[in-house]
Amino acid sequence: MLGPKWGGLVFALDVVKGLVAVLLVRHFGPSWGAAHDTVLTAMLAAGVAAILGHVFSPWLRFKGGRGVATSLGVFLGIIPIPTALAFLLWVILLLISKRVSVGSIGAALAYPFLVYALAKDVPRVVVTAVTAAVALLVILRHTANIRRLLSGTEPPIIGARREGRS
Repeated sequence: MLGPKWGGLVFALDVVKGLVAVLLVRHFGPSWGAAHDTVLTAMLAAGVAAILGHVFSPWLRFKGGRGVATSLGVFLGIIPIPTALAFLLWVILLLISKRVSVGSIGAALAYPFLVYALAKDVPRVVVTAVTAAVALLVILRHTANIRRLLSGTEPPIIGARREGRS
């Protein structure tokens, strides 16, 4: 582990990666003469591709990250209000539990419900289905963390003392 400063930088870069994927489509889609629904579909496809490329990176022998930050960027660019609320939930759970995995799992579980309840300017059923699939992927990528949480061995990340450090 490189620590919170580097972790924060990597998190931010992963968010930007997902956001850029959808914003490029949003910017160029209309210039291609695409209809609003077609642009949304292309944004979802580009976003899911960015998430899958992160999670199953060919540069890392198809063993990439968990997809949380990249998903945050993707969906901030498509449905910002439910996404911002899910991020707020992530922060709250992180602060309470002192574990990133708890924030990530909790936000992923809540996210499709937030989307369905709050995403008014998009086809809710379609977007909710996509976000539910991404949330399921995020949760599956946290299987080892879930096992450690259940066994009480998941290490905290914030404010935790480590052996040999004060």
